[in-house]
Amino acid sequence: MQKSPGAVLVLGGARSGKSAFAERLVTETGLSRHYIATGRAWDEEMRQRIARHREDRGEGWETHEEPLELAARLNDVAREDRAVLVDCLTLWVTNLMLEERDIAAEFAGLVEAIATMPGRLVFVSNEVGLGIVPENRMARDFRDHAGRLHQRLAALVPEVYFVAAGLPLKMKG
Repeated sequence: MQKSPGAVLVLGGARSGKSAFAERLVTETGLSRHYIATGRAWDEEMRQRIARHREDRGEGWETHEEPLELAARLNDVAREDRAVLVDCLTLWVTNLMLEERDIAAEFAGLVEAIATMPGRLVFVSNEVGLGIVPENRMARDFRDHAGRLHQRLAALVPEVYFVAAGLPLKMKG
């Protein structure tokens, strides 16, 4: 079996190229490719986005849909001979907020799980803290939760990238 290559956090804005970059990171490992999708198909537009993402990835990926229990699903999927892509953490945060889950406890559970997980783990998330202060509390809470999660993961994982205009900037590692 191959040695665990560690975890990576890939941040970027909407349509920045972060998912395509993360998929390349996974593919380049040569390991079995697994995709954990956190998005929910609330409407037709989201169903089309999900279908487009699947089509863009192409064949050779095993997809696991998990909108809430991310740490548990990672425990089920991660293995030394697998590369796992989680796309995306900000959709996961949205789901947690809508379900009124204990955000701090969920983040702690994820961080604890990642610290000992085998294989290559690649996490994609939207950097939402670069714009103006949102006008409503829920949006501000979302921005703050995402920022806190990004900080915790960036401190934990050995590699962090920021992607803009399809160009990855290595921030750590």
